[in-house]
Amino acid sequence: MKNVKKIVKDSYSKIAKNNTCSCSCNSSNYDSVKIAKSIGYSDEEIQMASEANLGLGCGNPIALANIKEGDVVLDLGSGAGFDSFLAVKKVGDSGKVIGVDMTKEMIYKARNLADKYGFKNVEFRLGDIEKLPVENECIDVIISNCVINLAPDKLKVFKEAYRVLKKTGKMYVSDIVLLEELTSAQRSDEKLIAGCVGGALLKSDYLKIIEKAGFKYKILYEDREISKTQYNGINLESLKVEIYK
Repeated sequence: MKNVKKIVKDSYSKIAKNNTCSCSCNSSNYDSVKIAKSIGYSDEEIQMASEANLGLGCGNPIALANIKEGDVVLDLGSGAGFDSFLAVKKVGDSGKVIGVDMTKEMIYKARNLADKYGFKNVEFRLGDIEKLPVENECIDVIISNCVINLAPDKLKVFKEAYRVLKKTGKMYVSDIVLLEELTSAQRSDEKLIAGCVGGALLKSDYLKIIEKAGFKYKILYEDREISKTQYNGINLESLKVEIYK
């Protein structure tokens, strides 16, 4: 079996260094602003943290989440910090945002951009979303944008999310799920693995794992157009889910 984490880490290290793309841009016309708009970000949001927008998402979890002033927000797979920076604006001075990413280059980029933008109440931690560097039951809102599909053990990710989330907390996820099974060749294709497809689960299996971790969920929206616009017609969708204890 291929070393999925190494494939993902190497791919996103290159993205951080070169501002190239992987997860939500399998087309030749890569335009991070165009991609961001197509998955739900406003012009104002894009301009607010333009250098952190690498066009890597499959939705806008900030628009889904009811983030309030004073909340502690955790961003799983925070990348260059785009969603984290948007969350900072929501939590205000009394709140805090924690971004976790396993790629050193992404953490370095996010920290530099936080300094550049003058954000004081955001922290980026190097870590694995299968083993979060976060204390028990300290998070009000978890967001994740097209990241959990990259993790080899998705049940571990959701169990970790359950551990760190407060009893009254909620989790908002945009993720790629499959609507039919891939071929074995697609499953082992490194570009598809890094591109949020090769390691994705069937929608029904993804939802079962959420429940197995102890959560309940509510499907907010299913974007099937993304298959045509960004994934060359592979039978998949971007699933937007609200998750709670």
